[in-house]
Amino acid sequence: MSKSLESRLPDADMQEAPRALLRSARRAREIAKRMGTGVIVLRDGVVVEESPDDDADDSFTSANRPREEK
Repeated sequence: MSKSLESRLPDADMQEAPRALLRSARRAREIAKRMGTGVIVLRDGVVVEESPDDDADDSFTSANRPREEK
């Protein structure tokens, strides 16, 4: 896992929190795409509305993305 996705919290239960946040962001984009709405995100300190078709995680490499749940 990339250091940018590692939790610094000492609680072992929180170690997967960064991956869970990425999964929830992906899910929000899926829902927004189905509903035909935009997604509100923070980009460079500015709140913007994006199309859910935009590249969702352009700041993360595919190696850092959460594993697909089975």
